[in-house]
Amino acid sequence: MTFRSADYAPARAPRANGRLAFVPALRAARLPVARTTLAVALLWLVALLAGCSPLAFVNDAAPAHTYERTSGIGYGSHDRQRLDVYVPAMRPASAPVVVFFYGGSWRSGARGDYLFVGEALASRGIVAVIADYRLYPEVRFPDFVSDSAQAVGWTLENIDRFGGDPGRVFVMGHSAGAYNAAMVALEPRYLGVNGAPSRRVRGFVGISGPYDFLPLRGPTLRSVFGYPDTPPDSQPINLVTPAAPPSLLITAASDGVVSPGNTARLAAKLRSAGVRVQEVVYEGVGHRSIVGAFAVPLRGLAPVLDDVARFVERT
Repeated sequence: MTFRSADYAPARAPRANGRLAFVPALRAARLPVARTTLAVALLWLVALLAGCSPLAFVNDAAPAHTYERTSGIGYGSHDRQRLDVYVPAMRPASAPVVVFFYGGSWRSGARGDYLFVGEALASRGIVAVIADYRLYPEVRFPDFVSDSAQAVGWTLENIDRFGGDPGRVFVMGHSAGAYNAAMVALEPRYLGVNGAPSRRVRGFVGISGPYDFLPLRGPTLRSVFGYPDTPPDSQPINLVTPAAPPSLLITAASDGVVSPGNTARLAAKLRSAGVRVQEVVYEGVGHRSIVGAFAVPLRGLAPVLDDVARFVERT
């Protein structure tokens, strides 16, 4: 199950003459919608004919020579508190690190489904950490955020054993995972509970994330966030301070699941606080294909890997 765009945002991104009104800092990647639609349709068709899911197909298509993976490392005692580490095959010294959290409406997802993200980052010399976290209905807010912070805390303390630089750890997520990453990046108490000060997070990358979605809409979302007693500090936009880390916020202009307004509003709030933020809107991709563009067969859809790697390199 996924939530509709309306579940996440009452407001919409600013528009002018029927098109997105981009602020000066915003760079839009305009790719033909027809090409994107055809590529995604072909991916689904090939996966169907092969008898596997699209995620399994893009994972099978990922090169195996670009990384070394260590799987199933426990950062806690629960079965869902596990992570995988992808080390670049060239094993650079003191490599930057990205901890990635996947989406799934806080109800579904598995780290193994995102091997293609780990491979993509490792191919650019980045140590990637992909973590599971506990899900609804077993847990509710803020437990999945606490799990994410615990995974980041483990990374800060242990990633040097994998050639990663603990001083260059970034948090990144897609959809619900972008929410988790934003909460860890913006709220010091989550990392503080795990003994890792938030200032040790070098930067935040959010891809099509919900950051400002009160009032809650939909029975499942309300249950996840404890309606009617949902606290204001459940919203990343309410946690912005001048101490927030540099941020890269990416979204799809035509995202039908999480309104692009979430990205626009968080970027504006960060900018007003004096935080360095880059805001990118891609045309021609959707909520799922924007993260799919990390995969080798779909990298022509949007330059998401290039943009993330450049942000990490320059931050």
